[in-house]
Amino acid sequence: MHAGDVRYSSKKLLVSSIFIMLILLTISPIVNSENYFDNVSVTTNFPNGEKELHLLRVEHVLVLNAADDASTFNLRYVFPPDYQYQVPILLEILEDSTANILNYQIEGDVNEPNKVVNFTIGNMEKDESVLIHFSCWVLVKNHEYGDLPEYVKFPKKCELPEETKIWLSSTEVVQAKSFLIKHKASQLRGVSNNLVRFASEIAPFIKEHNYLLFVLQLNLGIFFSQDAITTLLINGENVGRSHLGCALFRANNVPARVLLALPDQTFWTQMHYMFEYYCPDYGWILIDPTRGKTPYEPRRQVINRVCYPEDEDDTKADYIIPLMKGEERWLWIDNENVYPHYVDCDEGSKSKMFSENEVITDSFTADYAFLLTQLVFHQYEQWLGENLVGENLMHFQNATCYQKQAVGDLCTSDDPFEYIYLMDKAYDEYKEIDF
Repeated sequence: MHAGDVRYSSKKLLVSSIFIMLILLTISPIVNSENYFDNVSVTTNFPNGEKELHLLRVEHVLVLNAADDASTFNLRYVFPPDYQYQVPILLEILEDSTANILNYQIEGDVNEPNKVVNFTIGNMEKDESVLIHFSCWVLVKNHEYGDLPEYVKFPKKCELPEETKIWLSSTEVVQAKSFLIKHKASQLRGVSNNLVRFASEIAPFIKEHNYLLFVLQLNLGIFFSQDAITTLLINGENVGRSHLGCALFRANNVPARVLLALPDQTFWTQMHYMFEYYCPDYGWILIDPTRGKTPYEPRRQVINRVCYPEDEDDTKADYIIPLMKGEERWLWIDNENVYPHYVDCDEGSKSKMFSENEVITDSFTADYAFLLTQLVFHQYEQWLGENLVGENLMHFQNATCYQKQAVGDLCTSDDPFEYIYLMDKAYDEYKEIDF
């Protein structure tokens, strides 16, 4: 038998295996103590139709400076969560990193579904500068919101799921109880009781209102506080627009929350801010404050953090424009002598998202690839940074090697079958770890 025949037979066997597994998943629940599938999106067109799978990569260049001698410290940096239509695959530390990284782990943050990379960094001397250069690979199963109803009635507070109500709060930067905010929210809503229509009014408003003032600030290179009220008065950057959008929704008893993201833009940045609102009987719907559009497809960005009210009450000044206050944090350093070095996003610290490839496949293959990636990532997260030795270390190294091969194949392939095959091999290796 020729090599091509072997590969064709393997793919036929793989497709058959996928179909059988999905049938089993349908007729019997998976019993597991971990909430693997909390954020899995199941579509109604299974098994017919096609879906897009997108391989995205977030690249971070983080320069750390020491103002004085610093002993070993920890740096926590946001990491893409397993959230809605995205799932992380792998963290990759690039070879030009110069920091003395003693260990690193991916950890669950205080609030779900957020995750951070926790780096342990060795001693730094006064005036020393080091680099941590790393990439996060993410698989996205795109969703075009074709199933979003044209009309959704505004919910009463008592009708909202309990877990969404915390995003009705009025905070330091999302002043939902302000008279100015409530007045503008009432104007935009009018007499309509259609939440989807209201969202379509808010999205362009937060971008276009007082736009000449935004252009003036941009040309002068001076931005001020990015809270909702200030942004309502003089417009603002994407962070301020996100705060304003959230405030306008919350003033109408609709939960809304800020997201830290990196979108498909052509330039490097510090961090990007977007937001989403809760639509009853549907879920969270994304709004892009820079383009003024909603709904916004998940293939266009990687979500790095879902912000909670406590994040809104613990903001910082911009690293490049000090007068621009009110940004939710994306990194935390537990040594006061070490600080991130940002200059202008050409020099110094910076971040960017890259869209590496798009694959169109049938629904059940896309769903299986997504589900398998979730399972593999959970194992990867569990064992990364653990003190593995002997055969356990060998299995972990084999597994991560298969993950890297899977990512490399998906970067250039027009179908996901080799990716699925390699991720399945990675999962098998992880299951051999006996710790």
